[in-house]
Amino acid sequence: MEKVISNLPKGRAQLVRVLAKARDVIRVDDVVESLQLDRIAAAQRLSRWTGQGWLRRVGRGAYVPAALETLDTERVLDDPWVLVPALFAPAYVGGRTAAEHWDLTEQIFKDVVVLTTQAVREKHQVRQGMPFSLKHVDEKTLFGLVTIWRRQTRVFVSDVHRTVIDMMDDPQMGGGIQHVGDCLAAYLRRDDKDETKLIEYAKRLGNGAVFKRLGFLAERTEGGANLAEYCAQHLSGGHAQLDPAQPGDRVVTRWRLRVPATWAREGSP
Repeated sequence: MEKVISNLPKGRAQLVRVLAKARDVIRVDDVVESLQLDRIAAAQRLSRWTGQGWLRRVGRGAYVPAALETLDTERVLDDPWVLVPALFAPAYVGGRTAAEHWDLTEQIFKDVVVLTTQAVREKHQVRQGMPFSLKHVDEKTLFGLVTIWRRQTRVFVSDVHRTVIDMMDDPQMGGGIQHVGDCLAAYLRRDDKDETKLIEYAKRLGNGAVFKRLGFLAERTEGGANLAEYCAQHLSGGHAQLDPAQPGDRVVTRWRLRVPATWAREGSP
């Protein structure tokens, strides 16, 4: 490796050294550690490399290689998940993206759904040509998460149970209520389904609409009768929308839900 670096121009050799030390997203500390520079000099070096076209800035203090051929390395940013910790932490991948990860759906979505404790000014952002759908959450709701490795980056993702609850909390994060219902059906067919954990997570999240939507959908789904009864024991007062994005023309009194007329005709009293 040292022989390869010695044949490169000094600046490029230094960058290759940084890339060998860093993971998918490069930060000031990576330059400090690799080149034994102070933080000011390291930040200046990153800025210079960006100006020269070697790197691209993807967030505050976060950079990625700009092009495979210019860096003499096989690293290339082809997985948008690796940007999540650098851009949005504390955060996790959830909703329909996590549903796809856990095989709750066969649909493929272009965006990556991220739930973050950072303030969200724009819910839909494109970074490095990659679309992200963002939702702000309170730090106390960062539970039910697991760590996975994407390339060389550690990323938090909601576990399969939390994924279901998050989609009940916000059906749009799940791709709409019809898709959320399909994901619930897939969940109930899994060997690792855990109705007790679903109820626990719903209680911790603290949104009464979750029990109403979850119970309503479970009651209409094969294998969901027990879950529906658990949900019925935790209903809060007032009415919620089955899907806030759709008009609730009818009231399903058992679940205290306003649902589209077509949903009311299909099932629950």
